[in-house]
Amino acid sequence: MGLKGASIWGCTKAFSHLGVTNSGARNSRLIVNLRYDIEKSRKWECCCLDVTAQRAATPVGEEKPNVPGIESSGASDQVLENESKGFHKNLNLLPKPLSATELSCSPSDGSKVRVAYQGSPGAYSEDAALKMYPKCETVPCYEFEAAFKAVELWLVDKAVLPIENSVGGSIHRNYDLLLRHRLHIVGEVQLPVNHCLLGLPGVKKEDLKSVVSHPQALDQCEMTLSSLGVLRINADDTAGAAKMVASNGVRDIGAIASARAASNYGLAILAERIQDDDDDNITRFLILAREPIIPGTGRRYKTSIVFFLEEGPGVLFKALAVFVLRNIILTKIESRPQKQCALSVVDDSNEGSAKYFDYLFYIDFEASMAETRAQYALGHLQEFARFIRVLGCYPIETIL
Repeated sequence: MGLKGASIWGCTKAFSHLGVTNSGARNSRLIVNLRYDIEKSRKWECCCLDVTAQRAATPVGEEKPNVPGIESSGASDQVLENESKGFHKNLNLLPKPLSATELSCSPSDGSKVRVAYQGSPGAYSEDAALKMYPKCETVPCYEFEAAFKAVELWLVDKAVLPIENSVGGSIHRNYDLLLRHRLHIVGEVQLPVNHCLLGLPGVKKEDLKSVVSHPQALDQCEMTLSSLGVLRINADDTAGAAKMVASNGVRDIGAIASARAASNYGLAILAERIQDDDDDNITRFLILAREPIIPGTGRRYKTSIVFFLEEGPGVLFKALAVFVLRNIILTKIESRPQKQCALSVVDDSNEGSAKYFDYLFYIDFEASMAETRAQYALGHLQEFARFIRVLGCYPIETIL
């Protein structure tokens, strides 16, 4: 049962639109006007996709919020007139997210690690990047795909991507992208989530009629939102939702985002830790790089692999047994349909053939590739697998 090392490290064979998520047909006029206003604000930020984007000529803070069809009392109009010139930050000073289709080179002086993440400035992914690299330069990207490509094209040094949440589960899109791109996992970050309810300065949470955020954030704050009786509106990411509230200046619309997003966009924190599972809401992020790190044995390591199995009875059991036989702890098992050959046909009955999904299996296990037991386990796994790829071997994070 020798180690087939040459094939282990590679391939052996082969909102954008906003939507209302809450029932409650009230204030449909508000939704139409909000969509119109948000689409208008998005045109402001789609012009430049470079890391050092051009700045708009007119700061957002100098414009008076104007949402057609939404009326307010005379008193609130007076407050809005008094405060509209002061509470907005110049949002154009924040970096513009990169797009996967229009990545362009941006010079770097090499003094800082540059880390790409998906979302707008103030996203939880940016918090994870700064936790891992406190002095890094963060680079926002519109999509997960853009963050992968930014690393591949040498625009940034690393990318930080969420892979699973203790409440919301796995981020399947990023599992698929791990297989599609040739980046290596070099670290992990576990970040406790602190959802904050944000609004314009001077607004109370009882004044809110609608709250905008990422669908997962809205779901994770179900109890708070239900108690407020607000309309829920989907956005592409939490920080982007905060940016929309700051840009539009509508006082009865709030956002769920991080405290960093509140600081970035000049919003007030109306309530903190509004998520239903306050103590157990943790997101795990992966750090990706062009080159793998050299694994050691001086500390605890985790190895992530993906494989595709031969057909046959009990094959998955045999595959998992190679780790059990060597006393290796499995910390994560994820299956994803094999997209290139989604269905397999098996004729094992008198009533005809059956069609089954073919699956790729993603596994994390606690062992370093520098350990003999991990090498032998993967060598043994090759007896049942058509395809194995090591996605990365990296130190386990033990501090929240």
